[in-house]
Amino acid sequence: MADVTTASANDDKITPDILKVAGVVVLGAIMSILDITVVNVALPTFQTEFGSADAPLSYATVAWTVTGYTLALATVIPLTGWAADRFGTKRLYMTAIALFTIGSALCAAAWDINALIGFRVLQGLGGGMLMPLGMTIMTRAAGPKRMGRLMAILGVPMLLGPIGGPILGGWLIDAASWHWIFLINVPIGIGALIYSQVVLPKDNAQPSESFDFLGMLMMSPGLALFLYGVSSIPEKGTVTAAKVWIPALVGIVLILSFIAYSFKPKHPLLDLRLFKNRNLAVSILTMFLFAVAFFGGLLLVPTYFQQIRGESVLMAGLLVAPQGLGAMVTMPIAGTLSDKMPVGRIVPFGLLFILIAMGGLTQITSTTSYGVLIAWLFVMGLGMGLTMMPIMTSALKTLTHHEVARGSTLLNITQQIASSVGVALMSVLLTNGLKDRALALPAIASQRDPRIVDQIGGPSVVAKGLAQAAEAFAHVYWVALALIAVTVVAALFLPRKREESHLDDDAAEAEGAPPVMIH
Repeated sequence: MADVTTASANDDKITPDILKVAGVVVLGAIMSILDITVVNVALPTFQTEFGSADAPLSYATVAWTVTGYTLALATVIPLTGWAADRFGTKRLYMTAIALFTIGSALCAAAWDINALIGFRVLQGLGGGMLMPLGMTIMTRAAGPKRMGRLMAILGVPMLLGPIGGPILGGWLIDAASWHWIFLINVPIGIGALIYSQVVLPKDNAQPSESFDFLGMLMMSPGLALFLYGVSSIPEKGTVTAAKVWIPALVGIVLILSFIAYSFKPKHPLLDLRLFKNRNLAVSILTMFLFAVAFFGGLLLVPTYFQQIRGESVLMAGLLVAPQGLGAMVTMPIAGTLSDKMPVGRIVPFGLLFILIAMGGLTQITSTTSYGVLIAWLFVMGLGMGLTMMPIMTSALKTLTHHEVARGSTLLNITQQIASSVGVALMSVLLTNGLKDRALALPAIASQRDPRIVDQIGGPSVVAKGLAQAAEAFAHVYWVALALIAVTVVAALFLPRKREESHLDDDAAEAEGAPPVMIH
């Protein structure tokens, strides 16, 4: 057994014990994030596996395997802060891993699409708790003087997941079967459970807070309904469809009702009083704008390679990899800098890299050289590494030890909403842009079925159609570029002077004893 004083104010060294804790959190993050993107590439496979080659299931039906998971995430994330205080982070984290692992095994055994959707919901209930709990565990273990470096470690799966997922998913489906995109989580989950039991500090939960049932009845369904409406936009192609605006409107009403109510109880489900902390408020606003632009724009890159350039799922994933390599270069640097200087002097430079890359992608055509595209993606990766985790570090650094669980919950809800809004926004803009260009969709279809080439007028017409389709992609990137520009303005309000950390203020009181035992 080893004694580790968590979050020592005077210690800025990253010890082996803290790295072990970081390893547990990264394992959980990898499972949760990779699973989202791996399943995305499997949707066409689900259409024929649960239907048939002659009568495939509709895309809208199989997309519920993604939507169901997302809605489960949205439902459970608001509960995480209270549950962490009530049951302890270690116990809850291990429960989340167990739920996710059991859900993964059941998904692999699904006998029809409805069973798969149901098991994906179970997976999401576990997956939704992994990231906010992981951030809480990491923040408490790190302390204010090494938090930036450890958050950079947590950022690796967050940024590489959308890149590694399509590669892994494409390879597993090609080499084995769709079952393996879920089965691969089982040994990882079992290993993570054993690792967590051995490494994570023992819980000393103090269940003093009452559960906000009324808040839960407003916030969790409100968030789920809002995201359901938003996620239905790409399918319907318009916000005026009843399937879009009715659940979204009901969700917004419930969320606004919760906001008005949340300042009354002493211990609300989501502690919006934390927004009085200027760092947290500015960081969450910056994170929201960044996530809408970035995650929405990220969706388009592999789609461009598949639809315009005719690449396979696996090759498209490999071509996006330079983005991850760029992030790997700058993320450790950003982590070190975040421990030494205010993030307001780091994040704007990261956003500048993303602005430059997005500006380059606004010029994309159907014949743009891969060398140029890879260069822009690498530059975007450099910016990602300097942006995302420093924003999260800024948000959590000045919270007290007891506030960290609720602060990380707010951050994760913000990212979940922003990602869903970004993906829906960019998908609708692209879909409508392709519809407005007469030759675009037939040309894209000819990439999958060469027989269409002669039907629409030959190779020259296909080339013209692909040029029109690439133009639709470029126009969407102009929107992403504008959103990043607005994000730069928000980032200018991030702290530019060193501020005192309050992470240790109530640490001893919250833990109940000075040292935390790792057993």
